[in-house]
Amino acid sequence: MVDFNKILAAGLVTLALGTTGAVAQDKVSYGTNWLAQAEHGGFYQAVADGTYAKYGLEVTIRQGGPQGANRSLLIGGQIDFYMGGMTTAIDAVKEGIPTLTIASIFQKDPQVLMAHPDAGFEKFEDLAGASKYILSKDGFISYFSWMKSAYPAFVDEKFEPYTFNPAPFIADKMSIQQGYVTSEPLEIERQAGFKPQEFLLADNGFAPYSTTIEVMKPWYDANQDVAKRFVEASIIGWYNYLYGDNAAANALIKTDNPDMTDEQIAFGIAKMKELGIVVSGDAEANGIGCMTADRWNGFYEQMKAVGLFPEGLDVSQAYSLDNVCQGVGKDLVK
Repeated sequence: MVDFNKILAAGLVTLALGTTGAVAQDKVSYGTNWLAQAEHGGFYQAVADGTYAKYGLEVTIRQGGPQGANRSLLIGGQIDFYMGGMTTAIDAVKEGIPTLTIASIFQKDPQVLMAHPDAGFEKFEDLAGASKYILSKDGFISYFSWMKSAYPAFVDEKFEPYTFNPAPFIADKMSIQQGYVTSEPLEIERQAGFKPQEFLLADNGFAPYSTTIEVMKPWYDANQDVAKRFVEASIIGWYNYLYGDNAAANALIKTDNPDMTDEQIAFGIAKMKELGIVVSGDAEANGIGCMTADRWNGFYEQMKAVGLFPEGLDVSQAYSLDNVCQGVGKDLVK
């Protein structure tokens, strides 16, 4: 059994916006999937500029991290919203866990494979010829299964576990390594003095939503108005973070994560814009956060084909489209 008191005492930094006024604020919490960073910026923006407060919400952000257990906190009823993803959302249907994804901030998963600039890899399929594939265990199970199916030249024997230390990749010119396109390439350049080649999985056929807003279904059924306000305020926060004054949000990010630098934040924002991580596809026409049933079904079929999901899952149980694709905040793009 999860000891939530110990989890909450284990270094999770909380950031809350206190509000005043005659109108009572609904208090809710959002657990992220990693330490505070630009990739979480729109949520911090909505705290910093008062957007959540305008929507009648007092929001606490609980950052994740290496030892974070925020999804367990969601399932245990200790937080209201969680920064999830499609794989775990569909797996929850299989396991009978009543989670529900109600928005997706990222249209493209930022997962990237990196190579040395002089390794001779021109196309994504060329990466199969690398000396080793430095990937996380979760990546090996999920997107690497897709890679082997889509590009059969990739082989299990070249897998090497990623320990979040880039030294093995830097030392081996012919290796490839996973990373987030918004963070690891900058770290490689900082440590090794070269810009790695970047191969974004989302631009090569692996297309899950990412950085989602996930809730528990029983909570959602009882609090649909609160959930709708949180989604809309978060979307506005993201537009303001990407296209407005984000200084206050970045200050809050660095308060939660003192190791975060201005350089890393600027790099992350630039990459999100350049590659359409947040605004691309359906989000261009229908707004940040947009999801479609076709996209959910397509990802399920893609991963079912490689054995990650069983036949016959009702994927519609994993998500709700009630609060997205309504063009909220589009007028804020500058």
